[in-house]
Amino acid sequence: MKTSSTLPSLFACHLAQWLAAALAAFMLWGPAQASPLSSDDEKGVRAVVEGQLAALARDDARAAFSFAAPNVRRTVGSAAQFMEMVRRNYPAIYRPASAAFLKPEDHHGQVLQRVQLMDDDGNAWLAFYSLQRQKDKTWRITGCQVVPNKGRMA
Repeated sequence: MKTSSTLPSLFACHLAQWLAAALAAFMLWGPAQASPLSSDDEKGVRAVVEGQLAALARDDARAAFSFAAPNVRRTVGSAAQFMEMVRRNYPAIYRPASAAFLKPEDHHGQVLQRVQLMDDDGNAWLAFYSLQRQKDKTWRITGCQVVPNKGRMA
């Protein structure tokens, strides 16, 4: 039987596998297959990611957790477990020194928002957020994968 303390790490593992497959598909189809988002949708997607980053920076677990999609919230279990998962597995998004947002792209209802991050040590990271519009028309984060960014910051 899995204990609740293993859920965040299991979630992160499964999420990383799913995001790797999604990112591979994204790279295969490329931007030519992307649907344009409206200006309002672009702003909404960015606001959700910015809101979660701001909540993480001020240690507001409830607010940070509220930006996660329902399936993520069910999997993780609680705001406290979510915050612990982020601290342990996603230190680059916990309190980045800076964040630069790239243009979000829609692929068949799943939106990819890339964010260039810099940590306090000067290391560059690229966060791939996947978001999905909910029935109430809000955007929620369905996953995040963070990789070292060896390229130049914008």
